[in-house]
Amino acid sequence: MEHEAPIVENAFGIPWLSFDLSNVLMIIVTTVIVLVLIILGARSLQMRPKGVQNVMEWILEFVRGLISDSMDWKMAKVFLPLGLALITYILTANLLGVVTMVSIGDKLWWKSPTSDPGITLSLAVFVILLSHYYGVKVRGTKNYLKSYFQPYPVFLPINIIEEFANTLTLGLRLFGNIYAGEVLLTLLAGLMTTNIFGLIGGAIPMLAWQGFSIFIGGIQAYIFTMLTMVYISHKISSEH
Repeated sequence: MEHEAPIVENAFGIPWLSFDLSNVLMIIVTTVIVLVLIILGARSLQMRPKGVQNVMEWILEFVRGLISDSMDWKMAKVFLPLGLALITYILTANLLGVVTMVSIGDKLWWKSPTSDPGITLSLAVFVILLSHYYGVKVRGTKNYLKSYFQPYPVFLPINIIEEFANTLTLGLRLFGNIYAGEVLLTLLAGLMTTNIFGLIGGAIPMLAWQGFSIFIGGIQAYIFTMLTMVYISHKISSEH
């Protein structure tokens, strides 16, 4: 069965404005989950961490190492909160649709928000704009703009095209992997509802694919965060 998105057309009386209510819902859910995890991880800190604090400290150390590979620690510590926020938010968003998908009637309400290209491309645009901001802030406007004409002025168009390519690949890579996983999970779920043979034949592949989707969700969160730090490192470095 095909499920449609609950889209509101002509929002607020504006003819060209429309938005997906399921995206709004899942963005809020993802944000709340991440906030709760951070609050629980930072509450009642102990010298010997356990529970949520232990998990959050492990993620923090993982992100610290990831950023340190891209730039020196003097600059890396500035971007540690950004890296932590990105990897936890994207990982949570990736996994929400793996656990379950909820539809009411023919409308799909519960899914991974990162299975929508609008959301992943928005994240990518945010990252690219942020890298430009820090490039100007650290190197100064003049030196930063000069880098687009290096090593030769003829490279200016190529450098500009590269910015658009980085934005598209960063956003569409995340979208494509998560969306494809959800499509297959939907097909397997549909197979399991046909008859007893479909239930038996679809249960094992369903569990196997859910496990694989969790792995893919983690890998994609890591790749997005790593590339973000690489892009920022390139912008703030005088060598690029």
